[in-house]
Amino acid sequence: MADNRRGFSDLAEEITELKKKRNAVILAHLYQRPEVQDIADFTGDSLGLSQEAAQTDADVIVFCGVHFMAETAAILSPRKTVLLPESNAGCPMADMVTADALREKKKEFPDAVVVCYVNSSADVKAESDICCTSANAVKVVKSIPEHNRIIFVPDKNLGHYVGLQTGREIIYWPGYCNTHDKLTVSDIQKAKNAHPGAVVMVHPECRPEVVALADEVFSTSGMIKFANDNGGREYIIGTEIGILHQLQRRCPDKKFFMASNKLICPNMKATTLEKVKWALQEMHPRITVPEAVREKALGAVKRMIAVK
Repeated sequence: MADNRRGFSDLAEEITELKKKRNAVILAHLYQRPEVQDIADFTGDSLGLSQEAAQTDADVIVFCGVHFMAETAAILSPRKTVLLPESNAGCPMADMVTADALREKKKEFPDAVVVCYVNSSADVKAESDICCTSANAVKVVKSIPEHNRIIFVPDKNLGHYVGLQTGREIIYWPGYCNTHDKLTVSDIQKAKNAHPGAVVMVHPECRPEVVALADEVFSTSGMIKFANDNGGREYIIGTEIGILHQLQRRCPDKKFFMASNKLICPNMKATTLEKVKWALQEMHPRITVPEAVREKALGAVKRMIAVK
């Protein structure tokens, strides 16, 4: 472990120098490896990170996350160079919906409003009426006139949660997060038995029957805020394991237990410090979005941001 720390420290120093040379900002999603989170200028949820980067004077954005996140950064910061250190870091859920398939669904329900979870490609965002995050999905759906049906893409679990919270008629896309979908009722029950006094927090991407057993349902940043503000001392966490690093850092006097040891996203763990360094050295892999697609996708994002 000591050798690893020395290696991480040396790489972090090299990355810091390269970052200055390139006038770059480094973003890390909360599911990234701890050492990757530690070298980031900003850590958080995907859309929030892209918004933070857009407000900086950086020329280069290094997004330690997955492909759709880097695309979102490119949508919001068209004049900046966006790098994704691991080009193969994708999102299986985002891949479960395509622009072509969504266009066909829209023909089926021409009166429906398309609400697109940000965990989707730029092409899909461009075919949508409004975007949402896991934190604001309920608010976004409530903002839509009640006479409209809603096509919710691509996460059926988040869509189901939103439907319960709003009472709206929602046409669910059959997508799901491979990682969150692994969490079962049995896992929650075992965790509760092991830690009977702990507060159970789960992500709304989890299965409906799992969400029903939770004390609280939050996005990743919402979990961190709640744990920081809440008086509880112990928490069972129902989301990807990478979040533990920030929870333990920001709430050192509290205890956190994973609801299951299965909650590991291989795509989120694909980025390493070495790959961050190489990306800054080579200015590659670069993520771009065609301007026509970017403008339409940006419209869906802006309509979300305008929701009060």
